Amino acid sequence: MKKIGIIAKDIARAHAALVKLNRWLASRRKKVFIDERSAEAVGLAGCPERDLPGLVDMIIVLGGDGTLLSAARLVAASGKNVPLFGVNLGSLGFMAEVSLDELYDNLQKALAGKLRSEERMMLDAAIIRNGRRISEYKVLNDAVVSKGAVARMVSIDVSVGDDHLTSVRADGLILATPTGSTAYSLSAGGPIVHPTLHCMVLTPICPHTLSNRPIAIPDTSLVRVKLMSSSEGAMLTLDGQVACPLRRNDIVEVRKAKQKVKIIKHPAKDYYEILRTKLKWGN
Repeated sequence: MKKIGIIAKDIARAHAALVKLNRWLASRRKKVFIDERSAEAVGLAGCPERDLPGLVDMIIVLGGDGTLLSAARLVAASGKNVPLFGVNLGSLGFMAEVSLDELYDNLQKALAGKLRSEERMMLDAAIIRNGRRISEYKVLNDAVVSKGAVARMVSIDVSVGDDHLTSVRADGLILATPTGSTAYSLSAGGPIVHPTLHCMVLTPICPHTLSNRPIAIPDTSLVRVKLMSSSEGAMLTLDGQVACPLRRNDIVEVRKAKQKVKIIKHPAKDYYEILRTKLKWGN
């Protein structure tokens, strides 16, 4: 790998790590591309973030799972298949597995092609209004249809393919990938799904009818969620980071994306070890 991209979280610790990492890569004759926002924060030359995936062989993400989610959407939108090397600067991450202390040893292995990567499923989510597709998004964790700030439930109709699944009155509905099963969906009572499984998880949020339970469906499914209520402030939220207002009778269509994201794996930590540590199992 000769061309390396860097995206950093907008915090002092990430900025300091970026400056040191840039010097380290340059000393090894790597061509470094830094996203504009991060580069400006440390006084270096940068490039537009949207151009980054087309310029590099790998992107190093300095931050945590949230920063990695943003980078995954960026790569998917570009149509490129650039692997992500996540460096966790906070608490243990499910996806950003490498700590700052472990960065350079593992990066040396990654640059030499000695670390494996794992492909993660993504979702395409679209809003259809009056029969017209008005917006489309790609997400790694989840797409969430939810109520607004006013404490009223939303009424939604959910179908899978041509089949009606259910009508729900709830605070919302989470449509999660296996990767996203350990995020918002888990907090709402959804199952933990191994990230390599081929499925999608539908998890209601505080449903009015307690028999409305999470369900896992094949990843080949097309899910349609129609907003039946006129609840003000209803939203579609993507990966917990992008929010789009919904209107009554809007339909949110969610399906497996053609693109997958490649995440470079830690050479020693397996998924179950990360799960045990993150959830404090056995403590």
